[in-house]
Amino acid sequence: MVKKLIRGLLTTAGIVIGYQLAYALGDVLAIDKIFGILPEGTVAIVYYGIGALLFGFIFYLISPWIIKLGWKATEIIENTLQTIPTSDILLGSVGLILGLVIANLFIRPLAIIPIPWLGSIVMVLVNIALGYLGIRIATRKTDDLGAVVHSLRKLGIKERTHKTDNAVKPKILDTSVIIDGRIADICKTGFVEGPLIIPGFVLEELRHIADSSDTLKRNRGRRGLDILNKIQKELDIPVQIYEKSFDDIAEVDSKLLKLAQVLKGKVVTNDFNLNKVAEFQGVPVLNINELANAVKPVVLPGEEMVVQVIKDGKESGQGVAYLDDGTMIVVDGGKKHIGESIGVMVTSVLQTAAGRMIFAKPKNALDNKAV
Repeated sequence: MVKKLIRGLLTTAGIVIGYQLAYALGDVLAIDKIFGILPEGTVAIVYYGIGALLFGFIFYLISPWIIKLGWKATEIIENTLQTIPTSDILLGSVGLILGLVIANLFIRPLAIIPIPWLGSIVMVLVNIALGYLGIRIATRKTDDLGAVVHSLRKLGIKERTHKTDNAVKPKILDTSVIIDGRIADICKTGFVEGPLIIPGFVLEELRHIADSSDTLKRNRGRRGLDILNKIQKELDIPVQIYEKSFDDIAEVDSKLLKLAQVLKGKVVTNDFNLNKVAEFQGVPVLNINELANAVKPVVLPGEEMVVQVIKDGKESGQGVAYLDDGTMIVVDGGKKHIGESIGVMVTSVLQTAAGRMIFAKPKNALDNKAV
């Protein structure tokens, strides 16, 4: 139905164009001589009718091709717009409007050019050039525009809608912390305030991992996607997808740090190396592993506990046990108690970047020594 309507409109447009062309070329073609056998009143009618019907028929024949070409062009435009961030589209529109306004200020003197067609062509070219220039400047200088706004704020020119310095900073999730999954539970407790930012390049990396031929990688990728769905559907915290990909930067970690600088946010990760690089570049980081270590119960030397020795340690005679939170306990002389639950006394605690280690000795050995 839509195609028939469009075809009818194109045919009508052909008729109008044919009529206008016949009218414009009437004097040039000397229609009075061509149609001299006809009465004077009917010459123009026959001539204009032939021109209108001819072009209407031509447009009717080529309308399917025009419609097909139009649908393809529309599809290309839609696909292109989907890959462009919304912020770039809005900024590009503003830049286009400003470019056209400036163009119209410049082209008014061109209207007095004595050659009519030359003035019209120059006016069109100026509009196109400055409109395009406005779009390019607005989209390519996003970061610079943000810096200008920030500078104006410092000078006292404040935006009404701009958030205050005490506003909650966005939290940017990296791939490792999404796959880890603990971020969903932390957000659920309310200790992390949003919004959570999911970069488009992180989503792309997760998709590649989920499509991997390696079973372990594929399961990790799918777990990450499940965690994102859980965060988006079950939690009240706002979640935003940031589509700008920073094509000039190759590594995902570098893109994350750049995004954190642009948004003035914090990177949420459990990657030790990314944490160190972020500290070097002055980017705030929330490390899930550091949080986990911080909330573990404090254990002091001399405290007693009951643990189950499950394997031998690196050194001779050592046994290894674990607390419920995963903290490793190295039991000196615990190798002979593998598979047993024994009482131990803490001798020292070692805090490392990878976590906390507790060193202990079997309590019965200490009692025997005391005796």
